[in-house]
Amino acid sequence: MQHMKHYKSSVSARIIKIATLAVAMGMAMILISVATGKGLQKEIKNKTAVFNGHLVVSPFENSESQISIIPFLDTSELRANIESETEVIHIQRVAIKAGLLKTDSSFEGVVFKGVDVDYEWENLNTFLVEGRFPDLGEKVSNEVVVSKVIAQQLSLEIGDDVSAYFQNSLNQKLPNIRKFKIVGFFLSGFPDFDQTFVLGDIKHVQRINKWKENQIGGYEVFLKDLDEVASVGSAIYKKLPSDLDVVELTKQYATIFQWISLFDFNIFIIITVMIVVGVINMSTALLVLILERSQMVGLLKTLGARNKLIQKIFLFNGIVIMSRGLLWGNFIGLLFYFSQRYGKWIRLDPESYYVNVAPVSLGVLDFLVLNLGVLVISAVLLWIPSLIISGISPARVLRFR
Repeated sequence: MQHMKHYKSSVSARIIKIATLAVAMGMAMILISVATGKGLQKEIKNKTAVFNGHLVVSPFENSESQISIIPFLDTSELRANIESETEVIHIQRVAIKAGLLKTDSSFEGVVFKGVDVDYEWENLNTFLVEGRFPDLGEKVSNEVVVSKVIAQQLSLEIGDDVSAYFQNSLNQKLPNIRKFKIVGFFLSGFPDFDQTFVLGDIKHVQRINKWKENQIGGYEVFLKDLDEVASVGSAIYKKLPSDLDVVELTKQYATIFQWISLFDFNIFIIITVMIVVGVINMSTALLVLILERSQMVGLLKTLGARNKLIQKIFLFNGIVIMSRGLLWGNFIGLLFYFSQRYGKWIRLDPESYYVNVAPVSLGVLDFLVLNLGVLVISAVLLWIPSLIISGISPARVLRFR
């Protein structure tokens, strides 16, 4: 009992507590950085895909512009060629036209995105903040959904009518005028969409551009997995007529995807720094523990124990201490993850991060790999300070006993 009291008040006991705290905080920071980094990447990718699809099939003239300049024929054979790729889950027809929304007191330049009955409105459910989506059918629908940002700029409410002006060419003297009825507001937190897009019936674009009913501006193609966008895009391109191109989402919004790819590097740096800090603290604790137990080491050597066996004993002790720190770190990290996922208490500036709430994403596999990786790397690195055991001479440490 006296020995235990002495141990608890020893120098190593205090250092072990500090090392455990450092490991716990390091593991918590690793989980938090991975969860927020992956969550932000996933959320931004999903938002860009919802409004554009993973791939856009359109004439080459349209691929360099956000506006549908030249139409192409929508045929069942063409759609069948695209849908033959197993990764493809949905195709929807679109035609895009630049225009101007005008009220009695103000006006705003917009991009009118004409969609058809095959448009997956369900993808926008999480972004619909008020009202409903347009009801599209065989007849031309004047119902549109606009962003909350545009609605506030023009002082529009649900049920209001708004005039839209479209022009086909610079030589056109009088613009085409359409009157739309506002039936819903969306808010994605993505400035590129919230400040420009209006969604309505594709028939308006076809009639303004004097296209036929089976002429469209492009296909938005949705895939099962964004990671397959390059390979699927290449495969679809080979099946298309010579006048059609395939634009990948990652290339269409290259700047955004390059920016979010930097998150991986930031996460790597955080993980590396936290592991280094944790290992340094654990190494210090292990060295103090070994030096404090030098007489025990000498006695074990005298009894015939080899250096590797004694090293394993202290290494196992260090792993146990580290595991205790990992347990507390996991608790703190998971507490943050679930509180942010369901409580959404951390807010972000959508103009900088494209989201208004910090998203989190952490899979079971990610969690297990991180814990196992930290434990294995730390165990390997902790073997280095344990080498001091081979330099402890039983004759020196036992002669004053």
